[in-house]
Amino acid sequence: MASSSYCFGLVSLAVLLPFLLISASATNYIDAICQRVTDKAFCAKTLNAYPAAASATSQFQAATATLSLAISYADKCAGFSGNAAKENPNLKTQFAASQDAFVTISKSVKSAASELKVSPDTANYDVMVCSDSIAVVKNSVGKNLDNASKTVMTMTLMMEKLLAIAVGATVAVGG
Repeated sequence: MASSSYCFGLVSLAVLLPFLLISASATNYIDAICQRVTDKAFCAKTLNAYPAAASATSQFQAATATLSLAISYADKCAGFSGNAAKENPNLKTQFAASQDAFVTISKSVKSAASELKVSPDTANYDVMVCSDSIAVVKNSVGKNLDNASKTVMTMTLMMEKLLAIAVGATVAVGG
């Protein structure tokens, strides 16, 4: 009876060990990114909740997942801003500028993702220049009091945090 429990324990360990090792290594890759970010707790919580980052098997894969998350969010922000431009004729110009800024962010981070392996420094620059687009959004809708503007500003602040993590990812790959 004791030997069957022992065998079960060994088999369970053999089955679970690869998953535990992948999880532990992914945590190391996430930690390497988050060490380069001011809000480390937000970084760790965000990346550990994102399956592509949480299951990464290399630093490059974790960084690529991080950039993909930023691209996805920028695309969602652009879509929301575009819809807000259609629904708010009085603020169409401001929301269109916000939409353009988010499209620019998405393109810059896509460029960073494509350059990450060859030139992490160039990828880092591509992400860092997104702060200019963040400033465009803040200047366009930041002073408005309507609900759509407030939502765009909330999205912008989140985008800013995701871009900080993306910068950390490019630095982690660059070493």
